[in-house]
Amino acid sequence: MNANDSDVVRALLVEAKHAIASSASDATVVLVNTCAIRENAESRVWTRLRQLRAERRAPGSRLRAVGVLGCMAERLKGKILSAEEGLADMVVGPDAYRDVVRLLRVAREESDRRRQRETRANTLDDEDRMNVMLSLDETYADVFPLRADPMSPQAYVSVTRGCDNMCAFCVVPFTRGRERSRPFESVLEECRKLIDQGVKEITLLGQNVNSYADASEVGTSAKTDADAPFGAYAKGFTSVYKPKRVGARAFADLVEAVAAIDVECRVRFTSPHPKDFPDDLLRVIANTPNVCKQLHMPAQSGSTSTLERMRRGYTREAYLELIERAREIIPGVAISSDFISGFCGESEDEHAETLTLLETVRYEHAYMFHYSRRDKTYAARHFDDDVPEEVKKRRLAEVIETFRRCAADVNAREVGCTHLVLIEGASKKNPESQMSGRSDTGKRVVVQGKRTKANALDGDSEEVDIKSGDYVVAKIVEAGASTLVAEPVGVTTARAFYEAHGGASF
Repeated sequence: MNANDSDVVRALLVEAKHAIASSASDATVVLVNTCAIRENAESRVWTRLRQLRAERRAPGSRLRAVGVLGCMAERLKGKILSAEEGLADMVVGPDAYRDVVRLLRVAREESDRRRQRETRANTLDDEDRMNVMLSLDETYADVFPLRADPMSPQAYVSVTRGCDNMCAFCVVPFTRGRERSRPFESVLEECRKLIDQGVKEITLLGQNVNSYADASEVGTSAKTDADAPFGAYAKGFTSVYKPKRVGARAFADLVEAVAAIDVECRVRFTSPHPKDFPDDLLRVIANTPNVCKQLHMPAQSGSTSTLERMRRGYTREAYLELIERAREIIPGVAISSDFISGFCGESEDEHAETLTLLETVRYEHAYMFHYSRRDKTYAARHFDDDVPEEVKKRRLAEVIETFRRCAADVNAREVGCTHLVLIEGASKKNPESQMSGRSDTGKRVVVQGKRTKANALDGDSEEVDIKSGDYVVAKIVEAGASTLVAEPVGVTTARAFYEAHGGASF
């Protein structure tokens, strides 16, 4: 989400005739887009702000102003401006990016006044240098994001903002605001533009992306009903809120419509909530060849009692039933997840249940962290952060070890399989001799060699250079816990591969 937000801000600045610097050392203004989901993320921001302050005070520095954007800006507000002298000149929350240009002008004028007076003291109140108002309807639907790398074959399209789930551990509802969905047609319009620019993979984004429900065409007559047939939750899942869904365009409709624009463009989405995987969405994924067969199913814990304290709205058993149903409807689907170790009150037995969940599901990928207390959250207000830090770290290490062991075993079975790989560029490790990309299932694939057959379906075709944006048929020859190594068979189109093999891997 932050990368996409940065693209939105970049577009707004360029529209206002600002030039984007090639590096921070060349800039007169640096805007730091931030995350607040964990304490460690905020610690890195403070370190970066102090580095920028030192650079600005160095003789001959061109840097005139520093701004803090995003979730940390929303969470801390004026505290960022008053924490230490000279760290930041402006603070902008995620729903106030349209005000960046004005605040930037204010910050630069204030910086010039300080230089003229040879003082570091501010002449403006904090309120004059920040906008952290949250919105009930801002989606930036009319802003076409300016990508940092316009030549990349991949792009992100934001379809929802905010979150209403109110999980006990999560600060997102307080930093991103209430959940709202972008108009259906505006999403399709942005996707068409990206595809016209040569994009081969679009990832639909949202804090709770699969709860998407565009009720803009039905106006205020939209009713709140979490159990509407097209918007039903997955079996065994509940929610603390009831969104407007009767008469709305659902996420399954959106995924299907985006995929229909061009079969040569793959479609992914992140980050979802398990409750919003009704069977109709699973069937769209199964039946649409260019919708990637990869599902992110954030479990957070394998213990029903811990999940209850987390206010996740499901049990271990319901979660496992959803995984089983997804694998039944979408053969070969790759499953990834999120886990939090050491949540409030977590016992050794509850931790052990998370380890057994990892062994049972056998995820292809996972994001794993230990619990970080966030102010304003339900957990901060109602629970003690009572798991010692060393215990959190030990449990996290066990979660990571269990995941890696299982993932290595899952990936070992890939050897001999063939995948359709979208090439992203040269391998970082061996750029002279290898290319790198991702399979339909989201796995990193390192392709050995930089040339292959021009037509994967014609063994007699000439050899060509493998380029970023190419679809390459690749046969897996090695596998690790996080990366597959493959030999290229040849370049192809997505349509030709799907028609020949009935899917993106075999």
